[in-house]
Amino acid sequence: MAKVGLREWLAIGGVIASGRLARYGGPGEGPLDRFEKAFAEKFGVKHVLTVSSGTGALISALAASGVGPGDEVLVPAYTWIATAASVLAVGAVPVIVDIDETLTMDPEDIARRITPRTRAILPVHMANMVCDMEAITTLARQNGLMVIEDACQAVGVRYRGQRVGTIGDIGAFSFNQFKNINIGEGGAVASQSDRFFARARMYHDVGELFRGHLDNYNEPSFFGVNFKASQIQGAMLNVQLGKLDPMLRRMRRRHQVMSHILSGSDAFRLGSHNDPQNAVGLHVLFETEGEAKAFAARNRRGVYRVFDSSRHVCTHWTPILEKRAFHPAMNPYGWASADVEYGPDMCARSLDILKRTCRISIGENYPTALMAYLARRMAGRKTPERRFSYAA
Repeated sequence: MAKVGLREWLAIGGVIASGRLARYGGPGEGPLDRFEKAFAEKFGVKHVLTVSSGTGALISALAASGVGPGDEVLVPAYTWIATAASVLAVGAVPVIVDIDETLTMDPEDIARRITPRTRAILPVHMANMVCDMEAITTLARQNGLMVIEDACQAVGVRYRGQRVGTIGDIGAFSFNQFKNINIGEGGAVASQSDRFFARARMYHDVGELFRGHLDNYNEPSFFGVNFKASQIQGAMLNVQLGKLDPMLRRMRRRHQVMSHILSGSDAFRLGSHNDPQNAVGLHVLFETEGEAKAFAARNRRGVYRVFDSSRHVCTHWTPILEKRAFHPAMNPYGWASADVEYGPDMCARSLDILKRTCRISIGENYPTALMAYLARRMAGRKTPERRFSYAA
């Protein structure tokens, strides 16, 4: 996660002193406007809208793209529950898709799960591991589907030269305290589409009609919710955005060093990556669940077995598996034109991979030499690794 410090504190102080805390209501350009322009330029995307959270970003993106009752949206078996819950929030139904050994959606299983009711694919770049976007966008084009990227856990990471979250039709980002940009809580929607941007802006602000926005690209106004961000969030985001690429460079460097060391172990094998040159996420796979458990137990700092993070595993999404909503008449499963079944074995391949996989922290806020030392211990090596300079 990104660090927060004195610069963010000073930025917040300036906003408080100005007295302009809300998104709207003050003259001229505020911190949120400046952040959105800078983010759009850095990420190479036309439109950026800051919202209150990553979940708010996902829901706004789905609403902006027109997903709704009767639609099915493909989501991965390994992700934070908000990915699937966001689909339900707009009245559609999530269909759970297996992951492969990259810990992201398996394109072959995506192809198997597509039905006439499928409206969109929602790939998640999980834990800085990027999806196979070439295969996913090809499948989407072939089947007339939208691609709504969940880049909440991989802000700023690249896939073959392009920032994730800007490859599909619309993307969602999170800025909560565990993410690559950290302001405690926050999010953003990004798209090249004028129409999707106008719709996301209307949806995220129930009072949008009264804000004086005259550039809605001929999109009729509709009522929305309140996912607006504050200028305090904007002030922190401007500081954090400047820290993003230097942090990602450190992460890539540590990944190169650690993966080289770990690749020499006979006890496990490195997890595959859909863009090895830009990799900043690191995981290893074992032959058995027991070996993964033992490895995590021996290396308690910076290592954990992926399956142990149960809230990210589809079999633990109880309200979704039981198809419960806050009111029976508002339950999207009642609006679906076909029954979507969930069960303990619905993604058996995903569960097998997750139980045999350990994620390894690359320690972006620690010296590279220290992370190399820890990697040698994990790999069972006792001699120093001489190939890399640890200055970075």
